[in-house]
Amino acid sequence: MNIHRLPDPAAVGRAAADLVDAAVLDRGERVVGLATGSSPLETYAELVRRHGRDPHSPYRSVDAYLLDEYVGLPVGHPERYAAVIRREFTDAMGVAPHRVHGPDADAPDLDEASRAYDAAIERAGGVGMQLLGLGSDGHIAFNAPGTPFDAGTHVATLSESTRRDNARFFGGDVASVPRTALSQGIATILRARSIVVIATGARKADVVGRLLSSEPTEALPATALLRHPGTVLLIDDAAAAHLP
Repeated sequence: MNIHRLPDPAAVGRAAADLVDAAVLDRGERVVGLATGSSPLETYAELVRRHGRDPHSPYRSVDAYLLDEYVGLPVGHPERYAAVIRREFTDAMGVAPHRVHGPDADAPDLDEASRAYDAAIERAGGVGMQLLGLGSDGHIAFNAPGTPFDAGTHVATLSESTRRDNARFFGGDVASVPRTALSQGIATILRARSIVVIATGARKADVVGRLLSSEPTEALPATALLRHPGTVLLIDDAAAAHLP
């Protein structure tokens, strides 16, 4: 894992956008993995600023694969991640809706849908560039502490801390946050050729400190990334507060 410390979230967003551009524009990657939540918003805004108005942008031919999708939210709900990513990023980038893929959280057999999603990513050639946030308990995607490192896409139970963190997207009502989701597993994520992890703000200082002082352990899911040679961790000064 390579670590880059920057002064603030805007600088982190620009640095992450540079890494995504390097993958898509320079290396020709055509499959990208997208995260939702607040962590990548500065990155998405910067990429839209750079490329959103370009009708010939290579991003328009990219296939995007989401990390996860809530189970139980009705079609059309604004917090379904397929809707969130279109609203926050892909529509503004000119990525056609049929190129935005997520696990089928409406399927009658969620285990089969999980296997099908991993197979779809593999058929597409694998994720070339994966964006990730870092949860306050060390989760990546919805892989909570204790998730096996060899897990593929699966039905994940959201921890109460994650549901509390996500309540801000549901009007502050924890009861409205789904209890389960289909999530890429840690093994799925680790198959990406390059990974960019974003952690900003004082709320992430504790988990960043724990991550960078740990050996890989399933008790802290993000530590699975420590030995991935293509992983870059971008942090701001606030998130680095507990580092030497």
